[in-house]
This record gives sequence, C-alpha cells and structure tokens, in this order.
Amino acid sequence: MSTSEESAPGGVITLDGLDLAALVASRVCHDVISPVGAIVNGLEILEDEKDEGMRGFAFELIKKSAAQASARLQFCRIAFGAAGSAAAMLDLGDAEQVARGFVEDDKTKLVWEAERQLLPKNAVKLLLNLVLVATTTVPRGGEIKVTSSGQAEATEFAIVAAGPNARVPANVLELLSGRAPEDRVDAHVIQPFYAGLVARAAGMTVTIEPEIEGERIVTRAKPSV
Repeated sequence: MSTSEESAPGGVITLDGLDLAALVASRVCHDVISPVGAIVNGLEILEDEKDEGMRGFAFELIKKSAAQASARLQFCRIAFGAAGSAAAMLDLGDAEQVARGFVEDDKTKLVWEAERQLLPKNAVKLLLNLVLVATTTVPRGGEIKVTSSGQAEATEFAIVAAGPNARVPANVLELLSGRAPEDRVDAHVIQPFYAGLVARAAGMTVTIEPEIEGERIVTRAKPSV
C-alpha cells in the first residue's frame, strides 16, 4: 500500500486529494485521447494527400472525431468537474444532453426518461457516473434506459442496461463501496471508485444487480436512510 492510500475503518480506502485528482485527470485524458489522435491523423492526411477521395475521408474523420472529443469533454466537465459551487444545482436536461453525446454510438442507444428538474450537483454527477458504469455492463452494446422518481432530495434513479452478455464487471461493487483489489486504486478503476465517493457525498445508496441473468442489469440510486 502506498503512503497516499490508506484503509479507513471497515476496509474503505481513502485517497490523498492530489492522487485522486491525478487519477481522475488520467481517466479524462483516456476518454479524449482517442478522438484527438484521430483528428491529428486526419490533419496529416490532408497535409500529405492530393487524392480528393482521401482528402474527403480525412475531412469526415476530423469532423466526426472533433464532435466526439467535444461530447466527451462536455460529459467529463459535469461528471468529474466542479460545475459550479459546492451548493450548485444542476439541470437533468443538461445531464441528458451530455450523456447522449457521450454514450450513444452505433452499438449503444440511450433512452432518457428522467423528469427534467434541478437537483443538487452531486446527485446529477452521480447519475452521470452511474450511466458510465452501466455502459460497462453491456460490453457488446445495447440499450441504457434512465428513469427517475420523486422530487428534489427525495429523487431516486434507475438505470437499466440491456444487451447480450450483460454482466456486472469484476470488482465494480467493491469499488463503489470504497474498496479495491489489494487495497490499491489506479486509473483503470478510478471511475467506479469515484462514483462511490460521489454517492456518499450526495447521501445516496447505490445497488447494481442482474434483473435477467446475461440480459439486463439494473442500477439503482436512492437517498440513504
């Protein structure tokens, strides 16, 4: 165990603030480096190619990758960033917009049925992080459906991820609860660990369990009793 990682009573890991910031930054960079790299490749093609067909391909690559990079940065700004003061309220409509830009692709469809309302910042950040966790439960793609019930601080969320070979990835439940394999947290597992931190800051309890084995996984977040 490194000096910056300690186990609190009950086995929950506490991270030094600088290490947490560094690991979250690494995760954000991981999300945007691929489309940014594709933009660079497209620019190199434009610089070297004279063939109009290849140049057209390069323009499309740059356009698509720039949109993808922008969508991922907008998502990360709310899901991982400050997004206002500690007491800020965020709009679930804005959360839907950034989630749709981040999640939807040729394999995955997002169905958003959460009622539009202003909620405490950490509740909205938690929802976005749980949507991101839900994408990992359908590795071959599928449908992710987001619903809500209740109002204000009593709001509860349900996220149903449906797709072939749906499953809860190894260690996700432990990471959400603040635990990790060998008591170590790195950039590969920081996102669900961070989601757990946000859940506790929001005063919410998260559960993830199969509804239909291999087909549908349900994630729920509700105010802690």
